[in-house]
Amino acid sequence: MNALLKLSGLIDALTERVGKSLIWLVLIMTIISAGNAIMRYTIHYSSNAFLEIQWYLFSAIFLLGAGYTLKKNEHVRIDLVAGKFSKRGQTWIDIFGIIFFLMPMAIAIMYLSWPVFMLAIETNEQSNNAGGLTVWPARLMVPVGFFLLVLQGISELIKRVGFLKGLCPDPTEKPKGPTAEEELALAIKAQKGEL
Repeated sequence: MNALLKLSGLIDALTERVGKSLIWLVLIMTIISAGNAIMRYTIHYSSNAFLEIQWYLFSAIFLLGAGYTLKKNEHVRIDLVAGKFSKRGQTWIDIFGIIFFLMPMAIAIMYLSWPVFMLAIETNEQSNNAGGLTVWPARLMVPVGFFLLVLQGISELIKRVGFLKGLCPDPTEKPKGPTAEEELALAIKAQKGEL
C-alpha cells in the first residue's frame, strides 16, 4: 500500500503542475481577446484565428484542468445522501463513484475521442471558418484531458483506500486557512496600507 501511496503522490504532483500551469492560459487567453478587440476597433483588423485560439485555450483549461479540480475536491456534488453518512461511509460512496462512474465514463470518452483526433491529423482537418486554425490540437485536448482525469481518479481511489486503512489523512478534508476571498481582502488592505 505504501508503494501505491507514493504513486498517488507522484500523480498528485503531476496534476498540481498541470493545474498551476493552466492558470497562465487564462492570462494568455485574456491578452489575445483584448488584443483582438483593440485591433478590431482601432485598425479594423480581425481574424477568426484569434477567436479560435481563445476557444482552444478555453478547451485546454477546462479539459486539462478536470484532474486538478478532482484533486482539489471541487467538482460539483449533491450530498443529499452522502452527508448523512460518517466520513468512512462517504469515503465508500466516493470509491463506488470513482470505480463505477468516473473511470468507465472517462475511459470511454478517451477511447471514443482518440479516433476522432487521429482522423483530424490524417485528413489535416481545418476549421470551416475563413482564416481558421488546424483542428487537431483542439481534438487532442479531449483524450489527454480525460487521461489526466483517469490518472487523478486512480490517485483519489488510492488515497481513499489508504484513509480507510488508516494510512493517510482524509483526502476530502479542506486545508485550514483563509479562503481565496479572504486572501484577496487581506491583499487589498495591505495595498492600501490598512494592515
